[in-house]
Amino acid sequence: MKPIPVRLLAIVATSFASLLLALPCGAAEAKQPKLLVFAAASLTDVLEELSTRWTRSSGVPGKLSFAASSVLARQVEAGGKADVFVSADQEWMDYLARRGLIDTRTRRNLAGNRLVLIAPADSKVELRIAPGFDLVGALKGGRLATGDPEIVPVGRYARSSLRSLGVWDAVAGRLVRADGVRSAMMFVSRGAVPLGIVYATDALVDRNVRIVDTFPETSHAPITYPGAAINTARPEAAAYLGYLSGAEAAATWKKFGFVEPGK
Repeated sequence: MKPIPVRLLAIVATSFASLLLALPCGAAEAKQPKLLVFAAASLTDVLEELSTRWTRSSGVPGKLSFAASSVLARQVEAGGKADVFVSADQEWMDYLARRGLIDTRTRRNLAGNRLVLIAPADSKVELRIAPGFDLVGALKGGRLATGDPEIVPVGRYARSSLRSLGVWDAVAGRLVRADGVRSAMMFVSRGAVPLGIVYATDALVDRNVRIVDTFPETSHAPITYPGAAINTARPEAAAYLGYLSGAEAAATWKKFGFVEPGK
């Protein structure tokens, strides 16, 4: 048998040693728990980008779970092992605070939004939102999609605004009460209903809908997204929230159409 060159043996030995040294690090990374973030569905696009950047800079892997704020808050209450909760309104954050389930020291408002009336992109409807405006007439016998006002933040904002404008009683019986803002938008996007009420940021990401008009900010409470660490969260949760509310993240919030809280 022809002897194996000494140089080749050295290369193989070095490569094998490098592999052995790499294994513990890789195994540690695989076992490193992810920072689990429960967030309102309307934050899907912006938080996917921000969380990716956070992981790159911090080295902490993350996992995002999006749904209606009501659903997520109740999951936390039922023992869901989230580290961070970001709600689409103050009420569901208050709900967890009253039950002692969040670290109130970490609570902060991360972003703001606008409430808009949308229609399918090919719709010809024109409507100016003002006190007593003819929303029912614009529906032309159809229905209005928004979140369920009993539990979904966008539906609560919509109900508040429509009451303020004096048209709630006329349209309340025509609602499609969706389980979340993205579901409400889907009804409009697919042409199942002629009009819907969603957040401006949601309307901007769906080419199949268009904004008919924006609701007056004075007609409803400010749309704010509070975030907080769950009281059993990993230490990195506070740093993650700090990143979301920091100067580096501000441009990304703006890019996706969000505004500063309370503005």
